[in-house]
Amino acid sequence: LEISLLTQPWASVRFGESTFLAKVCFRDTGYILLISDLSSVWYESADAEAVGQRSKELNKRLTVHVSFFLNHLCNLMCPLLAGQPGATTAFSCHRSPGGLRLNVKSELSGLPFYWDFHCCPAPLEMVFRHLVRPLIQMNLVLQCQVQELISLLLQKDAEIEDYRESGATLSRDRLRTEPFREETFQQSFMAE
Repeated sequence: LEISLLTQPWASVRFGESTFLAKVCFRDTGYILLISDLSSVWYESADAEAVGQRSKELNKRLTVHVSFFLNHLCNLMCPLLAGQPGATTAFSCHRSPGGLRLNVKSELSGLPFYWDFHCCPAPLEMVFRHLVRPLIQMNLVLQCQVQELISLLLQKDAEIEDYRESGATLSRDRLRTEPFREETFQQSFMAE
């Protein structure tokens, strides 16, 4: 499950006044949820047996197969992560020193449905694998792209200057641009 979670994108979710980044992966064998407020990271991994036990505790009137519960949870969480939570679903979040609890209230087959995600602090290796490493890699990719664009702009300026020296003129003066100044750009970029 955790390997599958690596391919899932982070999504911004809001519970009350708090904003989090979250990602989740559901399978017939269980689920894994990773959630962060960018100062802490929590997770829960639950196999089918744990899901079955908790569903019996929280939903005594519902007797369905565990895979049905997992599918229903997926159908509740995926719209939330896509920014379109269901109108009949309520989410709430409670932090404690030992973790984070995400409560879900909805309906299943016309009956009330309750679920609690019991998240504990994520191990450092998981935080590194899912948050830190991808952010650093993306930063490196963006730096390379910026350098390629700077190089391209400098080449275009040299090409334009060559045309000017050959006597070419612009047919529309509004298209005139100032030569690109890498140092000015870098200073402005860092200031922002």
